[in-house]
Amino acid sequence: MTRDTRPPAIFLMGPTASGKTALACELSDRFPLGLISVDSALVYRGLDIGSAKPDRATLTRYPHELIDIRDAAQPYSAADFAEDAAAAMGRVAGKGNVPLLVGGTGLYFRALQRGLSELPEADAAVRERLAAEAAAIGWVAMHARMAAADPVAGERIRPADAQRIQRALEVMELTGRPITELQNAPRKPFPWRVLKLALVPENRAALHERIARRFDVMLADGFLDEVRGLKARGDLHPDLPAIRAVGYRQAWEFLDGQGDAQNFRDRGIYATRQLAKRQITWLRSELDARAFDPDQGDPLPEVGRAVGQFI
Repeated sequence: MTRDTRPPAIFLMGPTASGKTALACELSDRFPLGLISVDSALVYRGLDIGSAKPDRATLTRYPHELIDIRDAAQPYSAADFAEDAAAAMGRVAGKGNVPLLVGGTGLYFRALQRGLSELPEADAAVRERLAAEAAAIGWVAMHARMAAADPVAGERIRPADAQRIQRALEVMELTGRPITELQNAPRKPFPWRVLKLALVPENRAALHERIARRFDVMLADGFLDEVRGLKARGDLHPDLPAIRAVGYRQAWEFLDGQGDAQNFRDRGIYATRQLAKRQITWLRSELDARAFDPDQGDPLPEVGRAVGQFI
């Protein structure tokens, strides 16, 4: 068997409130690791309390790359992350350490390891015309048009998912090829050999309890004041990726007068639970990941053995 000579990297994945950050810090006490955040909310400055961002003392002792690298008014994409993470991994390895990428944003992990398809950039004129057509005939009819040219996309994209229907039709118009064909095109191999570790809580009730408890701690720590400060800037709006982050969207709507405090808390906790559910579903599709249940005792010894054998 040919020996894999690629440099090592570790992915530590898991749903929100599963203990990823604490475990990553403990591992970095034992091994020569450099921590890189894989979280679509932690990239933003000013999203601290509601994103459960590690506090200043933790980040001083355990520095993480790719935290606080964007202003909340700036969009940040999976493609941006893949580029930034590749550079961060190079910096970590250049110091003689092994990159440990820790977080719960599955799309970012996938974009980094598998690459992104070469899709054209958005075209405002095409999008505007497609939106006008949809206003006239409806998105169900637009979905039928898309499905006729790209049956795979027709199965995958729901008739009510206007954004993805519009993007698929836009890509076909700009390239003359179905979006599925472009998305399935061969991509460059990943230049790192990867150990995938996943914290997957089997006891959903315990996870839900941790989510509710953490949300209440956020509220006590001033989460709503944090969002009030973001609103007071005047240059942010609910359609920005930062403000669409779980918890922030619900807080923004509450401060806009939607619902009472109890309703806000309930919606924030529910949205976080739904996020955790999606994250766990994605993790189960990562068949080459080694799963550990954080509710069945401290995962550090077993995870530590896996890391020690790998590096």
